[in-house]
Amino acid sequence: MHGLIYRALQCFVTDSYGPAKWVEATAIADLGFVEFEAMLMYDDTLAVRIIAAVGAVLNRPEPDLMEDVGTYLVSHPNTEGLRRLMRFGGVTFVELLHSLDDLPDRARLAVSDLNLPRIELHEYSSRHFSVICGTSIPRFGHVMMGLLRTLADDYGVLALLEFAGGGQGAETVSITLVETEFSEGRSFALGARAI
Repeated sequence: MHGLIYRALQCFVTDSYGPAKWVEATAIADLGFVEFEAMLMYDDTLAVRIIAAVGAVLNRPEPDLMEDVGTYLVSHPNTEGLRRLMRFGGVTFVELLHSLDDLPDRARLAVSDLNLPRIELHEYSSRHFSVICGTSIPRFGHVMMGLLRTLADDYGVLALLEFAGGGQGAETVSITLVETEFSEGRSFALGARAI
C-alpha cells in the first residue's frame, strides 16, 4: 500500500490528538518505526494493525475512527489540496458524486503509483444514490462517508449518509439528498490563494 495512505492516518492522529498518541499506536502495532514515508510502498497488512492500534489508543471504534479520517482529509487546513482536488469534481454536490468514479484515475495523475480502491456511483433517483467502494484500504467505505458528509456541508447540501454494509470486496454508502440548497456552503475558487 502506498505510503501516502498510511501517512494520511499518521497526520490525522498527530494533527488531531498529538504526536504522543501516534507513537503509542505504532508501539502497539509493533511497526518498528514511527514515521511513514509518503512516497514509499508498505505491506498491505500493516493497515489492519495500525488502524486497530489507533482505535485502541483513541478508544474509538474503527468505523467511527475511519469516518473521522475522511472528515479530516477534506476539512483540515493541512489537507486543503485534497479538498481542492475533490471540489474540482463538480460545481454541485451531485456533479461531485458523478465524478467519484474517476477519483482513482485523478489521484494517479497526481501520484502515478497511488492505487485507490475502485469507486462506483449508483443513482436511483435525483435524491437517492449509493457509492460502492472497493476494500483494498480497510474500512474505505467509512472514510468515504466522512469525506462525503463533510463535502455535502461544504456545498451547502443537507444529506443523510449511512453505511449500508460490506462484503465480497465492497462496501456501500447510501446517500439521500434532503435539501440541495440548505445553506450557502463554503467558498471555493479553482485557483490557489497567492502567498
